[in-house]
Amino acid sequence: MSDEKNTTIDEVNTDDQKLEETVKGVVEDTSKDDSEYEKLCSICHRPESITGKMIELPNNLYVCPDCMQKSFDMMNNGQIDLNQLMRMPGVQILNMQDLENMMPKQQKVKKKKEKKEEKPELDLHNIPAPHKIKAKLDDYVIGQEQAKKIISVAVYNHYKRVVTDTMDDIEIEKSNILMLGPTGSGKTYLVKTLARLLDVPLAITDATSLTEAGYIGDDIESLVSKLLAAADNDVEKAERGIIFVDEIDKIAKKKNTNQRDVSGESVQQGMLKLLEGSDVEVPVGANSKNAMVPLTTVNTRNILFICGGAFPGLEQIIKERLNKHSSIGFIADLKDKYDNDKNLLSKVTVEDLRNFGMIPEFLGRLPVICTLQSLDRDMFVKILKEPRNAILKQYQKLLALDEVRLEFEDDALYAIAEKAMEKDTGARALRAIIEEFMLDIMYEIPKDDSIGEVIITRDYIEGTGGPVIRLKGQEVPPLLENNPVQESGL
Repeated sequence: MSDEKNTTIDEVNTDDQKLEETVKGVVEDTSKDDSEYEKLCSICHRPESITGKMIELPNNLYVCPDCMQKSFDMMNNGQIDLNQLMRMPGVQILNMQDLENMMPKQQKVKKKKEKKEEKPELDLHNIPAPHKIKAKLDDYVIGQEQAKKIISVAVYNHYKRVVTDTMDDIEIEKSNILMLGPTGSGKTYLVKTLARLLDVPLAITDATSLTEAGYIGDDIESLVSKLLAAADNDVEKAERGIIFVDEIDKIAKKKNTNQRDVSGESVQQGMLKLLEGSDVEVPVGANSKNAMVPLTTVNTRNILFICGGAFPGLEQIIKERLNKHSSIGFIADLKDKYDNDKNLLSKVTVEDLRNFGMIPEFLGRLPVICTLQSLDRDMFVKILKEPRNAILKQYQKLLALDEVRLEFEDDALYAIAEKAMEKDTGARALRAIIEEFMLDIMYEIPKDDSIGEVIITRDYIEGTGGPVIRLKGQEVPPLLENNPVQESGL
């Protein structure tokens, strides 16, 4: 009998111990959960991070020092005698339990994590030297050696100016850049690559959409607004970014017109302060100002502006200036001397740009003039295969995922380059041509798992034959005649 009693007592003790551990675990979990949240004042509902240390009352009620002080002031300065109030019939002592039930449940606010001190992004020692900037550009941009050298030096000097802005009394002016070059010569691609290598925010915009303030179109401030959006609304980061204004030749001063030039000379005048450096109020998270969008101030003093354009017709102006000495006599130049000069833009002067329609004040704020050469056949071939992300490498990778090897014969590359030169749209034509000839191959290859290699030939590019198809395991290509594509099932 005594053994049964002892067993019962042991079981009860064990149950009590389990209950105690369970309750203890629940309390620990609750305290652990509550530790992640801030204490809220039961009166004003402000978190402890704003009010300061809370005064803890029974039943998990908290009061901030401000509310507690106000309560004491009301008691001390009030004309009602609390002793008489307590003796009045119907007045009862406040029950804290009732107060807890009457008050709505408070929302929990998570504690803010302490931010780590961020080091300045730009330092005099981590700005890459001009030769390093150019070496990185060489991996992505083919040719344009002089242009890459000019841009590398200008960017290096600009960010040295940004870093050493307050070191002494000598003020260094901005090195904004004006890029001239035919369409498809790589102006936009050069700037995109530069911003990616420097890891700075970049805003690319088109000057054709800009108009004078008050007219339909984008205001001048929209340039800075796009840069702020590219910097994730970080003003400090945006103030060290790059703004690339493409098609800058489209805002040239209109000639022989009596109408108001709202998208030409007026835009140039509106951009003067922006290029030089001024405080601009721009909307945060929107492209246009209105009453519902908050505004912030961005200083453009350290923003690098790069303007680019094809400037059609500028070559004729340069040619007229160079032929000005052509006259009667033995030393006269031939009038057709510069007709076949493909790099005529490299001889441009500020006077030529003024005659084109750019105002002197605008040109004065773009001190670095950089010209890009037109592309020849050899440069097209290099663009196809040499850059790190060349078009051919992209297609080779796509077919490699299907376990198919893709090769281009040299003659086929030259045939593609010749077709691109006929289109006269620069390097943009290369992708369009490759897409056209690779369409059928990319469509048919996944149908046949036995195909191991595809070789693009000049005959296929010129439309007189097809690509050479090798099956998996074949060391010698089969002799295909009369259209190898059809015989291989392509």
